[in-house]
Amino acid sequence: PEAPAAPEPPKRQAVLVGYGVAESSTKRRPRKASATPAAPAAVTQQPVLNGHGGTAQAAPEPPLAPEPPRPLAKPPVRKLAKDLGVDLATVVPTGPNGTITREDVQAAAAPAPAPVEQAAPVAPAEPVAVSRETRETRVPIKGVRKATAQAMVASAFTAPHVTEFVTFDITRTMRLVQELKTDLAFAGLKVSPLLLVAKALLVAIKRNPQINASWDEENQEIVHKEYVNLGIAAATPRGLIVPNIKDAQAKTLPELARSLGELVATAREGKTAPADMQGGTVTITNVGVFGVDTGTPILNPGESAILAFGAVKEQPWVHKGKVKPRQVTTLALSFDHRLVDGELGSKVLADTAAILEFPKRLITWA
Repeated sequence: PEAPAAPEPPKRQAVLVGYGVAESSTKRRPRKASATPAAPAAVTQQPVLNGHGGTAQAAPEPPLAPEPPRPLAKPPVRKLAKDLGVDLATVVPTGPNGTITREDVQAAAAPAPAPVEQAAPVAPAEPVAVSRETRETRVPIKGVRKATAQAMVASAFTAPHVTEFVTFDITRTMRLVQELKTDLAFAGLKVSPLLLVAKALLVAIKRNPQINASWDEENQEIVHKEYVNLGIAAATPRGLIVPNIKDAQAKTLPELARSLGELVATAREGKTAPADMQGGTVTITNVGVFGVDTGTPILNPGESAILAFGAVKEQPWVHKGKVKPRQVTTLALSFDHRLVDGELGSKVLADTAAILEFPKRLITWA
């Protein structure tokens, strides 16, 4: 038998510097060219400093602009600015050490006075065309005007309004107003027909407490309130605001007169605090001071009713079976028909008018 073939000795490999490992052979194999030659390394240009090469340096970043300092103002002033839509950065401070005061914010919220229009000179021979821009003045919507507009839109499209009217003889109440002006209990206080209208409405609410409520949409509840925060609509240079007298139902007539006088004076001076305009339950608007007979007032958001007090005018009226000149006025009551039915609204309006027609009922009904 033939002897088995001897195993072939392993081929020796040689390492060629720079070429890796290849089989050893007496005949050098040609080196295969690379399919894609390696891209040359990018050469970074270096600045030459005095004939010497320099190292690459990144361009310095421009310094960051310093942040403007935060306006100095106390937390209540910041909240007032937020409520009125005023940017504190635009307010000129007048307080100590550059502090922004409440008056500064209120001044910034007041609309700028409209520029006085000047008539363009007209040549005697040819008429001069007046551009539209010179006959219009644009005032930005901000501050009190913006807040009032948003509240009125929200109220008009949220609460279904119903308005009822009553015209009656208010002669006896007008006489009582004159008598109270000479009463020592009202010394230094302003007594006006609005004071007795407010008291009459408070008594009517006491007789019909269900009207003093609010509609809670989120929880689907009617919230009845044991207190009356009586709002008084006040026209100010900044617009219409409605501060309210807290717990008006618990005040005597002189106390109500004092609160009413302070409320109106503060509103006209533009010093009404935001807290005084929150939490109202029922409001009175006195449109009669403008000579208006009546109106259909819009509810303040969150309130159930608003009473409009019209102008008091002398008119022919049947009194004790005879036509006589009497002082007559009209009340209009708007209410939220979701929580106030027609019967309840009618009772409150009728009771208010009945008290003002015969003010002695302030004693018997209260």
